[in-house]
Amino acid sequence: QVQLVESGGGFVQAGGSLRLSCAASGRYLDTMAWFRQAPGEEREFVAAVSWNDGSTDYADSVKGRFTISGDNAKNTVYLQMNSLKPEDSAVYYCAARYGSISSGRTAYDYWGQGTQVTVSS
Repeated sequence: QVQLVESGGGFVQAGGSLRLSCAASGRYLDTMAWFRQAPGEEREFVAAVSWNDGSTDYADSVKGRFTISGDNAKNTVYLQMNSLKPEDSAVYYCAARYGSISSGRTAYDYWGQGTQVTVSS
């Protein structure tokens, strides 16, 4: 069984930064990703990283501001979020899957419980 535990959410002013962490336990997974969901909205892809080759992918809305990275030894993935905007406010979910990077929500097999990020204007 795989467990994903997120941490690092919080409240920040626009233009500020936060770093989210997601620790995975259990079986080895090929890809880890971050999604987010704002109230009344669909859960959307943010970023993903492949443990196999280190490749990454980002949603257009976060390119140049967010960076996903991983520590293989700790089985932990991070999301560094800079230049935050009020529209980045959402619950952020860590996700993992067997196989290559995908931006599709249904491609992911495992999910964390989510961590709230709130950005004030």
